[in-house]
Amino acid sequence: MKIIASLLVVVMVLLCCAPAVSAAEGKGGFMGFLVGCCFGIRSGAAYNDGKDLHWREWALLIPIAGIVVAVMNGLDGMNGLTTADLAAQYGATYY
Repeated sequence: MKIIASLLVVVMVLLCCAPAVSAAEGKGGFMGFLVGCCFGIRSGAAYNDGKDLHWREWALLIPIAGIVVAVMNGLDGMNGLTTADLAAQYGATYY
C-alpha cells in the first residue's frame, strides 16, 4: 500500500511540473508525458513532432492483444522492416 501511495505522489508531482516545463516550448504537455511513459522515448518524440500513434502502438495497451502485437512487431523487426518502409506504407502522418 505504501508503494502505491508513493507512486501516486510521484505522478502528482510530475503532473504539476511537466506542463510548466513543456509550456515554454509549445510541445509535450500531459499527452506527451503519457505517450513517452506508455510507448517509449521514440514514440514520445515522434508525437511531439506532430506524428500520430499507429494502431499497433495503441494495441500494446490491451492485455492479450498486446502480446500478439508485440510478437508481430518483433517479427517485422527480424525481417528488416525500417521506418522508411512504414512511411511508404502508412504515410507521413505516422512515420
